[in-house]
Amino acid sequence: MLAEKTRYRIEGMDCASCAMKIETAVRRVDGVAEVAVSVTAGTMTVEHNGADLPLVERRVTGLGYGIAPLAAAAAAAAAVPAGHAHAHAHGPDCDHGHAPEHAHGHAGHAYAAPAHAAGGASGPPASGGHDHAHLPLDGPWWTSGKARLTLLCGAALAAAYGLGHFFPRLDPWIFIAALLIGLVPIARRAVMAGLSGTPFSIETLMTIAAIGAVIIGASEEAAAVVFLFLVGELLEGVAAGRARSSIRALTALVPKTARLVDGSATREVPAESLEIGDVVLVRPGERIPADGVVLDGAGSVNEAPVTGESAPVAKQAADAVFAGTVNGEAALTLRATTAASDNTIARVVRLVEEAQESKAPTERFIDRFARWYTPLVVVVAALVAVVPPLAFGAAWDEWIYKGLALLLIGCPCALVISTPAAIAAGLAVGARRGLLIKGGAVLEALRTINAVAFDKTGTLTEGKPAVTDLVAFSGDEAGLLARAAALEAGSTHPLASAILAEAAGRGLAIPPVQAAAALGGEGVSGTVEGAALFLGSPKAAGARAALAAEQQATIDALNAAGKTVAVLVADGRAQGLTALRDEPRADAQAGLDALKAEGIRTLMLTGDNERTAQAIGAALGIEVRAGLMPADKQRIINELRREGLKVAKVGDGINDAPALAAATVGIAMGGGTDVALETADAAVLHGRVGDVAAMIALARATMRNIHQNITLALGLKAVFVVTTLAGITGLWPAILADTGATVLVTANALRLLGRKG
Repeated sequence: MLAEKTRYRIEGMDCASCAMKIETAVRRVDGVAEVAVSVTAGTMTVEHNGADLPLVERRVTGLGYGIAPLAAAAAAAAAVPAGHAHAHAHGPDCDHGHAPEHAHGHAGHAYAAPAHAAGGASGPPASGGHDHAHLPLDGPWWTSGKARLTLLCGAALAAAYGLGHFFPRLDPWIFIAALLIGLVPIARRAVMAGLSGTPFSIETLMTIAAIGAVIIGASEEAAAVVFLFLVGELLEGVAAGRARSSIRALTALVPKTARLVDGSATREVPAESLEIGDVVLVRPGERIPADGVVLDGAGSVNEAPVTGESAPVAKQAADAVFAGTVNGEAALTLRATTAASDNTIARVVRLVEEAQESKAPTERFIDRFARWYTPLVVVVAALVAVVPPLAFGAAWDEWIYKGLALLLIGCPCALVISTPAAIAAGLAVGARRGLLIKGGAVLEALRTINAVAFDKTGTLTEGKPAVTDLVAFSGDEAGLLARAAALEAGSTHPLASAILAEAAGRGLAIPPVQAAAALGGEGVSGTVEGAALFLGSPKAAGARAALAAEQQATIDALNAAGKTVAVLVADGRAQGLTALRDEPRADAQAGLDALKAEGIRTLMLTGDNERTAQAIGAALGIEVRAGLMPADKQRIINELRREGLKVAKVGDGINDAPALAAATVGIAMGGGTDVALETADAAVLHGRVGDVAAMIALARATMRNIHQNITLALGLKAVFVVTTLAGITGLWPAILADTGATVLVTANALRLLGRKG
């Protein structure tokens, strides 16, 4: 029986420990095979074989998180603009502290939010409650339940210091009262996590440390430590909100309304209601509301918000446009080619969110390490607390205090979040630039790439022929091109389209043609301005008009350069010739140079003929393998890998599928098509060759960031372990070593969001 996949939107996660608790709790449900949770995306995917899904949802709400399935009406949640409300379930008397505007719901949802505890965070949540606030979606951070609890705890601590000054005898009890305001919610979360299979959570360690500190008479420090812990969690939530909003902000690019053309009239409708086939009018300066093709109008479109293309792109009839891009100076009428829930923006967001649920090898290793590391910390802290007093007669209070400090220092939050925070930021910044990377494992593999194999047609080249040479044997080039275009008028053949495009680009007037005819395998003929014309291959033209040795030498030279030559014959005499070739993309040379500058080997794998491939290869300075079938490309990729190379294969994702699958990383080139977004491990949305080098550079920057984070997390812990055992630092620095390191690691990861280039 094949496993089913069910995706959920999870509300209230802000750190890696949140994800681990949810993952552990859901895995314990019978029938659940695999669970993938993304803190940054706020999603969970459950693979199951007939599992009790209502029980899955109760397990999540029991931990205090909101949950709603991404199905039916909720499926659009991945593509709803930030700030748009989602209906979602919560635990009983949830302490999330929602902003008032978050009380909306989507029609069709059966998930209503139960009444929240009055006062938000003014008191501890009921059993099962959880104080993770909805920072990224519900307005300013200070309006959240988490912020209110932190501020209340801080105010209580300040009041305790003030009252303790006037009532010194009651000092311990005053600080215990201040401590309980923050500790009770933490302890309840620890209990719920323990019952759900995570006994050694950060909340558990925090609760043990605080209670232990009270027992040995350090209630003042315990209250301060609880407050600092809540401050650290609040800062983690703000950082997580930034990372999450970096992806959700993409959805805000799509306008909320569209002008639907209905017969001879237009009417304004919600953009999310557009269906495939609808005709839409987009005025100058407006954002395009749907993926589509232009039916009428010509002008430029600013695609920078979606693809990162800096220069406006010219559009005319039959050209594709993306949702979220900005129309330029002319009105365009277009036909929608995708539903609102499946436009380019929605698919990018969905793809990145799914990718964030896919863990990199480094992240999986750290998760496994943390599962053993945390219990080990508890054991070591216990030994530090009891061995010196029992074995050497040391003071109990001193060593219990040191043991409690080690408990806080050992919290794994900073270490656990070091990798997913950087990967989420890397995926987000890539998506904003049209570089779609399907998960942390792919990102990590991209860092190791030292050879890139490109397809030719449509990858290194434009994918369509263009006129490269006009050689007039008599008359001028303009007359030659105008007559050739007259014969090709109305034809849809790629060579004909290239000739017509060249004539249009030069602004030539195309004369009318009479008795036009297509001659199978030879060319086209007709009468133009009284002259009998033929346009076709040199062989067919030679049968109709004698070609001088010099003319034949010109044809041979053009053929040697990989160009297709069409000869124009007028009244039995060769008038001239037109040469065409699928030319390299404008950025191909710069893109290949960028790869070579990084020491990456480049080669072209193409099914095109040897002569054409070598000509293009020579122009670009790239190694060429030509005349290949799909199986040959796959074989070459495997040979390169056996040589020890880490190979990325770049192609269109269709006839290159075997090679894409065989490569270390398969990269699909395309402008937002289904193939480009879903075939390979990664996709270059805009189709720029230079973006391949940018993708590899981003992966390397992300992995450097991960290594910095791991060094920072473990380095701080090592320093504070030594200073604590030496008696230099205590509980306050211990909690700062954990929450401070977590915030520093997250902030360092978020630096990637500002990465340029």
